[in-house]
Amino acid sequence: MLWQALVAARDLGRLQEIASILIRYGFGDMVRRMGLANLLERTGRVLHWHEAGELAHLPPHARVRRALEEMGPTFVKLGQILATRVDLFEPEWIAEFSKLQDSTPASPYAEVHQQLTEDLGAPPEEVFAAFDPQPLATGSIAQVHRARLEEGGEVVVKVRRPGIRLVIEADLRWLSRLAEAIETGNSELRYVHWQEVVRQFTQSLRRELDFGVECRNAERIAMNFSGYSGPDPTYETSAAGLDAVAATDGTGFAPPLIVIPRVYWQWTGERVCVQEFIDGIPGRDLAAVDHAGLDRKILASRGVHAVIKMIVEDGLFHADPHPGNIFYLPGNRLAFIDFGMVGRLTEERRDQLARLLLGLVQHEHMRVADVLLDWTSGGGMGGDINEDALTSEIGTFVDQYLGVSLRQLKLGNMLSDLVTILRAHQLSLPPDLALFVKTFITLEGMGRELDPELDLAGEALPMLRGALAARYVPAAMAKRGWRAAADIATLIGDLPRDLARLVRSARRGRLDIHVEVAHLKHVGDQLGAAANRLVIGIVVAAIIVGSSIVMTVSGGPTLLGLPIFGLIGYSCATIGGIWLLLSISRSNKADRDRKP
Repeated sequence: MLWQALVAARDLGRLQEIASILIRYGFGDMVRRMGLANLLERTGRVLHWHEAGELAHLPPHARVRRALEEMGPTFVKLGQILATRVDLFEPEWIAEFSKLQDSTPASPYAEVHQQLTEDLGAPPEEVFAAFDPQPLATGSIAQVHRARLEEGGEVVVKVRRPGIRLVIEADLRWLSRLAEAIETGNSELRYVHWQEVVRQFTQSLRRELDFGVECRNAERIAMNFSGYSGPDPTYETSAAGLDAVAATDGTGFAPPLIVIPRVYWQWTGERVCVQEFIDGIPGRDLAAVDHAGLDRKILASRGVHAVIKMIVEDGLFHADPHPGNIFYLPGNRLAFIDFGMVGRLTEERRDQLARLLLGLVQHEHMRVADVLLDWTSGGGMGGDINEDALTSEIGTFVDQYLGVSLRQLKLGNMLSDLVTILRAHQLSLPPDLALFVKTFITLEGMGRELDPELDLAGEALPMLRGALAARYVPAAMAKRGWRAAADIATLIGDLPRDLARLVRSARRGRLDIHVEVAHLKHVGDQLGAAANRLVIGIVVAAIIVGSSIVMTVSGGPTLLGLPIFGLIGYSCATIGGIWLLLSISRSNKADRDRKP
């Protein structure tokens, strides 16, 4: 308890900053619903909040996004994670969360220099042949500087912002408390399971703070692409481009189609990472792509194949493939950077994804429904699943694409519509699958920017069929069989020991049976509040009786001819009675709001 109190006291300064921002922004639509928009505007003028008038009339999603931006890096990252939860939020919220950018002013170079000296073991100008103190890019968590090695290679040095971990850890503690308060006190927002969202976000953000984790992710993905030849390389322009690149660099070998920056581990740690500099065309600069003579169709095809390979075959994928994290290279090659956010899919998940996407492409609604029911078998956000209604709605959805050619199918839009159906049934996806859906939608959007005629379904279909076929080859089936047999053997072997432990615990009286009753805490809180109101009522009644007796006794100080102590007693009784009525009214309102 003492430690928790000390931690809370340490976080009070940060809490004051967060609270002032939340109050100024009205916390979503609450101000509008209560009819206090004009009051917020007047308050803003009094407190010199020059934006308050505008904020009072902003749409809720825009107001929340701007509040997240102002609250700092933790909340910007939270918004970016929420942008992946297309199963929880309406499209306008997802679009608003997607606007959150990491771009922030650079940290003072003196602080960065001191931290770099500690992490590198020497000042950066001594470690590198050249080091640019002006950042190449800045983000909410880190900033990137360009440098040159002694042997001549160009690198980027990614530095975590000094002191950022302490701020983020304080924010995470308050977020955890806020999530608990929302789930217990707001019936409209409880279905999102905020505590679970915050728990997963905390794990993700802590991993992102460790650049060593990011670099290990990059190396694993680079290993998965080792020897990768991409889709069927029948494009003449592609072959000519690769030959030209090979001749230019003097190696005589065709360079890799998918480039992942090399990591220099001798200078990489938790707060700094040094990686190969990628000299390419940024994904946002399509005019430069055309000027360089690159083939957009080939780039789109190779990008789609690379991401689908990561998802379906490898189970480890870049979860943020937006244009800022992709570069285009000579020979129609691609480079991926920034592996702070990656998705992981088990073998079972990859099999389910392949069956789902094949079901969508081949118009097999029962296959689609079966996979979705498997994913949401834990129950909906609001209760049990109505399987018949969900299956019927999915069937209607899939049937509308009968007769539509593969080229006209937009898998990203189809997945988005499926998620909308789940949201209408108050069902949520597991976090790893929500990340996949967001990645796939982003991938299709970026691919169609490169090639408006991109046939994503046609590109994906052979890979999906291949992934499912690979699961049923004899070697794969034998491997799964041996694994299942080993699990069963282990379970049977441990059974006597587990039973013996159970019996010993029962004999010693240490066998505990825990029964969890839904909403038991709420019932206990209601009983406690009722007892408190009962006590206050008895005290008020006693004060009234005592004051009445005092009023009948002559003598003592008076006011307007009445005994002062009697008047004081009646005043206290009046205050207690008003408090009691307000407490009962608030309790009744909370009960009404809690009902579905």
